[in-house]
Amino acid sequence: MAGRRDRSQQLRGSRIAIAILIGIFIGCVCAVLFPNGFFNSNSSKVGSSACESPERVKMLKSDFVSLSEKNAELKKQIRELTQKLQLAEQGSDSARKQVLALGTQIKAGPFGTVKSLRTNPTILPDESVNPRLAKILEEIAVDKEVIVALANANVKAMLEVQIASIKRVGITNYLVVALDDYIENFCKENDVAYYKRDPDKDVDTVGKTGGNHAVSGLKFRVLREFLQLGYGVLLSDVDIVFLQNPFSHLYRDSDVESMSDGHDNHTAYGFNDVFDEPSMGWARYAHTMRIWVFNSGFFYLRPTIPAIELLDRVADRLSKAKVWDQAVFNEELFYPSHPEYIALHASKRVMDMYEFMNSKVLFKTVRKNHELKKKVKPVIVHVNYHPDKLYRMQAVVEFYVNGKQDALDSFPDGSE
Repeated sequence: MAGRRDRSQQLRGSRIAIAILIGIFIGCVCAVLFPNGFFNSNSSKVGSSACESPERVKMLKSDFVSLSEKNAELKKQIRELTQKLQLAEQGSDSARKQVLALGTQIKAGPFGTVKSLRTNPTILPDESVNPRLAKILEEIAVDKEVIVALANANVKAMLEVQIASIKRVGITNYLVVALDDYIENFCKENDVAYYKRDPDKDVDTVGKTGGNHAVSGLKFRVLREFLQLGYGVLLSDVDIVFLQNPFSHLYRDSDVESMSDGHDNHTAYGFNDVFDEPSMGWARYAHTMRIWVFNSGFFYLRPTIPAIELLDRVADRLSKAKVWDQAVFNEELFYPSHPEYIALHASKRVMDMYEFMNSKVLFKTVRKNHELKKKVKPVIVHVNYHPDKLYRMQAVVEFYVNGKQDALDSFPDGSE
């Protein structure tokens, strides 16, 4: 109760401060517009106006400039106080409020009927976070969802192949985050929706000059505002060819839905792996659970608190140490809580490995299997396992789009 009273008093104080600032602002404006008061007659205003000297006019102009500067400062203070008020209203017990929003407590049902919640509630959208981005998303998003790709001049050739595949499939809710002027101009010339972020020294330095891995790490900082605005985001690296609309193949039952680096049912979806240590005698066998990592170059995030916390955690760790973003992404998703560590409680789903296909599955398995080669048409192919990305992307288009049956045959399984 005491905590609730303290918050109530903080809110009341914030509102009073805002009201005072608004009153001061209105008073300043009235002083400029009505220097002789509200109740002087029109004739007296005209008379005094005609008699005012150039010095008086100059002084009034100076006062107006001064008041305009004060007005700008007051607006800034009002904006800051409003943000503090919003944070205070949210309170520090947002998790408790989420639980309460889901409904009253219930009893467990009979055996076999109990099902836990699979999804967290979406956040309340906040357009004040980035009004310019909000306007762009309002125009291009479909059902509050959008595909987002980050690109600079270093990946322009792959981006061209991706954009061609996007247009071929008829996907309209696709947005390029242009990290330099070159990509911005390229998007303008090719009628591609794009977003250029406001200047940010830390982001711009990497965004304009960084290679594929460096740019990949930026997405965890960039995507946060998309989620805050209430949009589901399908993040796509540029080394991906789209063959169908991916939004028709999502489940949307988890905070994070990601393609896998696994190459068969075991590695993609998890398996019981037995560790053998003969020196332990009777207890030589220890059972472990293994799953190949989620791919951080293609994943879908719902606009939920756990999804935003995931971005925050990964971005924070990447800013403090030179580590691979995909490793950190998976550590935050899968490590359980343990001494001195509180885990991220986010629900997650692995995408179908034949629909959302990595290049190891394609080049080591599918192209060598007559039935798979004939019947499987992936939603996307991600050339994540191979360095000759552009040529393999072009071969994927030749095979799946143009029907050239030997388009994939000349490439080695790996990178040799």
